[in-house]
Amino acid sequence: MTAYEVMAQHELHQWKLRMQRKASFTGQLAKKLQVRINRVIPEKVHIAITTAIKHMIRAVCFGAEYTTPWPMGSGSLEARETRIRERIKFYRNTAAAEGALTGAGGILLGLADFPLWLTLKMKMLFEIAALYGYDVTRYKERIFLLHIFELTFSSQVHRNKVYAIIEDWQTYERQLPEDINEFDWRSFQQEYRDYIDIAKLLQLVPGIGAAVGAIVNHRLTEKLGNTAMNAYRLRGESVLRLKV
Repeated sequence: MTAYEVMAQHELHQWKLRMQRKASFTGQLAKKLQVRINRVIPEKVHIAITTAIKHMIRAVCFGAEYTTPWPMGSGSLEARETRIRERIKFYRNTAAAEGALTGAGGILLGLADFPLWLTLKMKMLFEIAALYGYDVTRYKERIFLLHIFELTFSSQVHRNKVYAIIEDWQTYERQLPEDINEFDWRSFQQEYRDYIDIAKLLQLVPGIGAAVGAIVNHRLTEKLGNTAMNAYRLRGESVLRLKV
């Protein structure tokens, strides 16, 4: 193993521990509170939000593939991840600028942040996947990206479940239905919404919206990129175990 591969393996080990830790007491309380709130929200509202997010993400997923580079065919892990970190930095800074702009524009522009930021995040994931050598025109590869999204933006309880899926992706992938409509969009949108609600509501507050938008988008976009890197490292590690 090269020095870089040893470093990457150490980072992956630390990440695994974070992904598998138990939910904190405060985290469990927060999750229970969110569940109660979701029960109060009318079913029609849940259906409307779920449908909107599903169609929005599907539009991004199916649109991004036409502007995503072909899978990187060869290259060392270090070469791949050097380019990946450059792309994460680009999308992180772009998302921060977008968050500052929409945050400064009040409620109307603040509401526009959701689809704009979502597009940037999904586009970044498509590029990361391609740089690791994966063909994101495949439906099941796009489902893997949605699981990375879930792993990043969810409670620790849900994160534990998603991590178990990614850890044994080869088995899970074979069981996937061929229709993306079978994906659990309801759980996806609730976890995502619960995770970022407070930060994004602050973005709508006059006077601080621009600063909040820039900081939140910067931090969470970088977090998504780092999660993606380790998820693909874990996937590569699983493939190597199967070959031994």
